Amino acid sequence: MNLNVGNELAALNRMTVGELRTKYAEVHGETTNTRHKQWLVRRIIWRLQALAEGDLSERARRRAAELANDADLWVTAPKAPKPRLQVSVFRNEADSRLPIPGTLITREYKGKSLQVQVLTDGLEFEGVRFKSLSAVAKAITGSHCNGCHFFRLRSQAGGR
Repeated sequence: MNLNVGNELAALNRMTVGELRTKYAEVHGETTNTRHKQWLVRRIIWRLQALAEGDLSERARRRAAELANDADLWVTAPKAPKPRLQVSVFRNEADSRLPIPGTLITREYKGKSLQVQVLTDGLEFEGVRFKSLSAVAKAITGSHCNGCHFFRLRSQAGGR
């Protein structure tokens, strides 16, 4: 059988998926469920070449079987390890949402500019020390509210 691969490939590329599935069944002797056109074309042209030029020799088949039996087979390739950047940033043990000590948190509230300094063991507002940002917010507003929300601090993860 003399096969012109270029002509066959051009003819296969012009076929619809339904026609390719029929052609696949002819050359392979079994049906397929796939509707992936490129896959069908490749498998059909491979099979046509194998039929025209001869398939693998029996010796090549045995060697391939030996190699396959000895190989550790993977369903998917292992993922490459991602490089990890380790950054050491001091975080307040009481609340990890607070910035590092020494930072000034500022907010405009009722026409006044408020400033709270972050300390290693708490917070300072107008010379008074507080254990939490919520306590500072309560001292400013007179009612309980979430300090991080009041001072509009966002978490490192991008939350609100």
